[in-house]
Amino acid sequence: MELRDVVKRVESRLSELGLSAAAASTRAGLSKDAIRNMQRAAKDGTRQGVSTNTLAALAPVLDTNVAWLLGDRADDEPGESEDVRHVKVTGFVQAGAWAETWEWSDDEVYSVPVPDDPALRAFGLHAAETRGPSMNKRYPEKTVLVFTDLIETGAALELGKRYIVERERADGLREATVKTLWRDENDKIWLLPESNDPRFQEPIPIDGGEDDTVRVVGRVVYAVSKE
Repeated sequence: MELRDVVKRVESRLSELGLSAAAASTRAGLSKDAIRNMQRAAKDGTRQGVSTNTLAALAPVLDTNVAWLLGDRADDEPGESEDVRHVKVTGFVQAGAWAETWEWSDDEVYSVPVPDDPALRAFGLHAAETRGPSMNKRYPEKTVLVFTDLIETGAALELGKRYIVERERADGLREATVKTLWRDENDKIWLLPESNDPRFQEPIPIDGGEDDTVRVVGRVVYAVSKE
């Protein structure tokens, strides 16, 4: 299917759901101009195709599936299919918010849809909502971060990737944050905030310090904006 036909299907779902192109793009964890760029490219004829990764991110937001967007299921209703996975958002991450737990009570939990990546099907997915400005250069407040459990996956830490990090003080209080794994010129590994707030610009040593214990809980695999 040509790009202009994909764009027509995307636009039909936007109209049905009452979503703007910018809102849908942001909810999918893409640039707010992602759909607009597709529309411009289709109009100008500057691009013939579209990334399936982009469509995989957009499909759950548009309450459909990649196959329908690509026209592989022309006769089907554009409803959800097996390529969508729902993940429960069970808590929040916020630097400087120390409490006994960062998880919510059952009545606060809600779910978000994400693409059903075959590479992740063997693992559980978890999600938390961002609060505060400690990663606001990357994630606006109330972004939902979907992450895998590092103990379950057994995956090695990767520089440049973003991780959910739990810090625990000697008094038992904890904070959960999201940080980027970074290595300095002396080969020391740090957990780096990405914030324009001067209160949240100090990196955290991955091995913690005298007053707290640091645990890398999981790796972020999706970011979903909530409105």
